[in-house]
Amino acid sequence: MSQQATPARTARLGRVFGPKPRAVGGAVLLLPGGEPVSSRRPSPVVAAASVRALGHRLGRAGRTEGLATHVVHYRYRGWNGSEAHLARDATWAVDEIVRLYGDVPVCLAGLGMGGRAALRAGGHEAVSSVLALAPWLPEEDVAAAPEPVKQLAGRQVLIVHGTQDARADPELSFRLAARVKKANRNVCRFEVHADGHGLNQYRGEVLALCEDFMMGTLFGRAFSRPVQDALAAPPPLGLRMPLASGFGASLRR
Repeated sequence: MSQQATPARTARLGRVFGPKPRAVGGAVLLLPGGEPVSSRRPSPVVAAASVRALGHRLGRAGRTEGLATHVVHYRYRGWNGSEAHLARDATWAVDEIVRLYGDVPVCLAGLGMGGRAALRAGGHEAVSSVLALAPWLPEEDVAAAPEPVKQLAGRQVLIVHGTQDARADPELSFRLAARVKKANRNVCRFEVHADGHGLNQYRGEVLALCEDFMMGTLFGRAFSRPVQDALAAPPPLGLRMPLASGFGASLRR
């Protein structure tokens, strides 16, 4: 009796948050967190839950502009060394957006290990902006090649990190942002003081900042003054910008 071949794993896009736009004018791909090493398939329920609040917020904020926001469901939980599975799946997802919606601007928005995937896949020609929330980055090793940043040239990049993050070292995201800033002035980084990896203590402010950045980069809305200041300020000021309590109160839904 012949054995059946195990079907190859494939990544997929989740359903659009909110009503499906009649005409899509831009897209956000939400990249959940992951693990450094794992061959297991992620739970789609857990993955969606980690980015649901941001997805719903963007679904409401971008309704009139035709924003399509999808969660990317990875093939594997792990980054898995040189395989960089999460980044590869992010690149596949951008290709899928282009296939579905045509030539629209795309923002990659990742949390934790998904933040690393967003930064790594940001070189795709359809990507106009990258948002990395509490990005997990590998410890610096003089014997290994540093995390690449050249692919982010020409993109608008926002990094947000809690100063008390015990899972993803905020100093590593600062150092990466400083390297990106040398070749790309459209980079800023906000610090959420006393917040941890999940950025839950100031969730309202973080969501408002994400909305401000993504609606500005995808549809040309004016950035808030703090984001303008962070982009214009030289390092380290624009890369250690404190996220003020109450930020974006007028934008909250």
